[in-house]
Amino acid sequence: MRLKGHRTFNYIHRNSTIYHGKLMTFKVARSNPEILLSHKLTNPSNKFRIAIAISKKVSKKAVERNKLKRILQDWLLTNIQKINNHKPCWLLVNLKFGDFCNDKSKLLEEFQNLMFKSRLIK
Repeated sequence: MRLKGHRTFNYIHRNSTIYHGKLMTFKVARSNPEILLSHKLTNPSNKFRIAIAISKKVSKKAVERNKLKRILQDWLLTNIQKINNHKPCWLLVNLKFGDFCNDKSKLLEEFQNLMFKSRLIK
């Protein structure tokens, strides 16, 4: 479910469709499992994969950045397993600078709106 490697991020930056929100941006690209072959994954199929990038401008503390990542991953795991209508693509989530660390509902609402806007879930 996770993306890794500089080649995958270069691919996403070059071949993606960008969706903007107030708190974050989504970059959605069609999956390309040939890039992941160098990581020796057991099953590099066309699955939905995600990477969440949070800058130090959002929070200097790694604990808070990891907490935000866990919140978004939790929402994604619960909703993707329930719905199971996702496309085989890669998603890069970049959180913008802002003071929303204490407001989980606003963050999750924006995340859900962008997921529907990008048509990753229906």
